[in-house]
Amino acid sequence: MHAADVLHGVYYLTSQPIPGFAQIPIDSTESPLQKTSVGPLPQSYVRHISVCDGSQYGIMGANFPALELLALYTASAMHDYDHPGRTNAFLVSTFAAEAILYNDRSVLENHHAAAAWRLFLSKPEYNWLRCLDKAEFKRFRFLVIELILATDLKRHFEILAEFNAKMNDDEAPGIDWLSETDRLLVIEMCIKFADINGPCKEHNIHIQWTHRIAEEFYEQGDEEARLGLPISPYMDRKNPQLAKLQESFINHLVAPLCTSYGEAGLLPGVWEYQEVRCEEKEKREGIGFKELRGSKGSKEKQAIRKIICLQTQHLQENYEYWVNLMKEEMKCENSPNTSSDDSSTPVFTPQLQGIAEAEESQASIESNSGDSNHS
Repeated sequence: MHAADVLHGVYYLTSQPIPGFAQIPIDSTESPLQKTSVGPLPQSYVRHISVCDGSQYGIMGANFPALELLALYTASAMHDYDHPGRTNAFLVSTFAAEAILYNDRSVLENHHAAAAWRLFLSKPEYNWLRCLDKAEFKRFRFLVIELILATDLKRHFEILAEFNAKMNDDEAPGIDWLSETDRLLVIEMCIKFADINGPCKEHNIHIQWTHRIAEEFYEQGDEEARLGLPISPYMDRKNPQLAKLQESFINHLVAPLCTSYGEAGLLPGVWEYQEVRCEEKEKREGIGFKELRGSKGSKEKQAIRKIICLQTQHLQENYEYWVNLMKEEMKCENSPNTSSDDSSTPVFTPQLQGIAEAEESQASIESNSGDSNHS
């Protein structure tokens, strides 16, 4: 079921409209962009969302050759094949056969890839890739393996740091969509996001997935207890810490990844306009903003353009839910038989950074358009 969810996630991220995303022709003769109104750009990368038309959207999947998209979708379906329901740390500490085989490194991820390919090659009728030539198959297999290995959370910060360096370094060119290496990095981020996207779902769905993974954790904790091993954090069913687990998971893993992915202009969403008075916009932004006055001297309204993204909205809502639940649990632990007095209860404040929606002034857009026309 998780594999289907991740496959759905990567398909969503590569097929849904992204506000301000520039589709770059990969092949001058075969790219589907040649059949659309989006023309080639002078630069081969997307650095920031910057458009002059609020209706402009792009599809990220259009920037990838079909073979790479096929590899991404296949890796998503394969990435947890034959999962034993135990963590890498457990397999290593118990000297499992897989840990011995893969020298304690990305044990599960190596096993998922190897077992899936072993199944694929076990019978001729399983070969649904026979139409690929030798070079294409070699490239496809390489991509699938790299993508599955990228889902190892031990490599999470390594991959995230590489992506952030490419996007944030003033000396770096951003994403070069003509580079195979850069495109691989993007789809690594894509499959990683889909793999841990539970907190980005609607609350009731997120809760269902959370309880499923918690039960898997508790089963590992039960086995650790039977084997006389220390019970891993958050895996003791006698001492459930689900809210703390989810708060930490979101704050340290999901939110930074979602933030970087969104700031790179890769998250699907929609433009939404909101009218505000100039003085209100100045107050909201906290900067000196030049007032616009109408013919009678009254302050005009401006249209603020925001990117509305369901994933970031759900992530913020779910995070706040777990933080509030932690507060309630601590209140009960600290004073179970006394009246609720917040003075003795630690206050948790959401620490999500970067999960903010982009804003853009319609007046600025029109001004830029006018300057371009004038030139």
